[in-house]
Amino acid sequence: MRHPHLVTLTATTFVTWTGQRVTAVALPLVALDQTGDAWTTGLVGGFAGLPLLTSAWWGRRLRSRLTSGRALAALLAVQVVGLVLVPAAAATVGVGAVVLCASGLVTGATSAMLAPAQRALTADLAELPGNGPDVGARALAWQDLAHRSSMIFAPALGAWLLVAWGAVPLLWCEAAAVALSAAAMLTVPAASRVGPVSAVGPASAVEAASAVELVETSPGLDKRDQRDGLEPAPSVRAVLRAYPDLAVGVLLAGVGGITWFAFTLGLALLGAELDRPGELIAAGMAGYGAATVGVSFVVPLVVHRVPRMPAIVVSWVMLGLAYLALPVAAPDLLAVALVSAVGGLTMPFGIAALNALIVDRTTGAERRTAFTAETVLHNGGASAGLLVGGALIGAFGAGPVLVIAGMMQVVAAIAAVLWLRARRHGNESSNGLTSVHDDGPARAPTR
Repeated sequence: MRHPHLVTLTATTFVTWTGQRVTAVALPLVALDQTGDAWTTGLVGGFAGLPLLTSAWWGRRLRSRLTSGRALAALLAVQVVGLVLVPAAAATVGVGAVVLCASGLVTGATSAMLAPAQRALTADLAELPGNGPDVGARALAWQDLAHRSSMIFAPALGAWLLVAWGAVPLLWCEAAAVALSAAAMLTVPAASRVGPVSAVGPASAVEAASAVELVETSPGLDKRDQRDGLEPAPSVRAVLRAYPDLAVGVLLAGVGGITWFAFTLGLALLGAELDRPGELIAAGMAGYGAATVGVSFVVPLVVHRVPRMPAIVVSWVMLGLAYLALPVAAPDLLAVALVSAVGGLTMPFGIAALNALIVDRTTGAERRTAFTAETVLHNGGASAGLLVGGALIGAFGAGPVLVIAGMMQVVAAIAAVLWLRARRHGNESSNGLTSVHDDGPARAPTR
């Protein structure tokens, strides 16, 4: 990436994720030490999921304002406040359940807004005059690599620093890392508009329809946006209905998030069932992590040649097939690692293809809404899956749950392909009234 602002956005992704993973073990230890109750160790993570699951609703108007590095820096500054609540309380009045819940709500709300806004700004900057084609897709692939690469060294670094410094100083370090990212983000400008929204072409019709829906469902919100000179924020439903292929990609990501517990909890509990506690999940995560990180170095170089929908569908099918094979591979640690690695090989391609599809199909407020839908459905689905996953595994066993989760992903991918084909044939038989590419309206060139 030659664009300095895209480099800054990627660097902030690396710094924030490294800080989060370095301190992942410190927060539960501080909560346990300060409160003496084990149930409080999950309060921050649990309450952080609440804003995420509802962000498509409460963050609708806020998304219209998150269009520049300065706005994202302000969001990161609020996140710093949420992060310092726990170490500051530990040094003064003591940490209690209220402090932990407040920290979770603040950090969860800012994270729910930050991730999609940062990806949308990356895509917007990549479309400025002077940048070549597919720069946005490549930049987002580099950001995914920055996120994944921290999985390799950050946990080990965190364990070492925990012994050397203690838990509370590590929490201060995470806040400092986010503050550093906020300072760097101040240098990133808002992307200049290439042209008025009305000149965009087919996408403008979708934006107009979304604006009408906004007026019908929340006229006061639309008037405030117009008064402030903001682009009306379309609803998630409006965007997904307008772009069927994009809806399929986002929904498959949601299914993948819901079933993710089968891999993490499933392997952990399967190891306990087979008298190899901790070994199966360690082998599985090592194989999956090494494969995804290794492939992530290649994806930015070839993402412009990756077919969007096939890559998305194949990635989830491969992970589903890996789930089906894991009970057979266990308890052989090498076999578990290899099966997990095969399941992870295609995931970076699928994620990059979905991000590229969002960049190809959408602009402006639509783009921010689409990235929000991707974040909410995948991460929110993962939280929901973890919430009920333990009970399901306890009732049916780890092996059967892995098989069912794998079948869900494969069946969902096959159903998506059949639905898109049926829709394509339906559009072709309607006298060619709509211009469709990969079952979604093509966006007119913006440069």
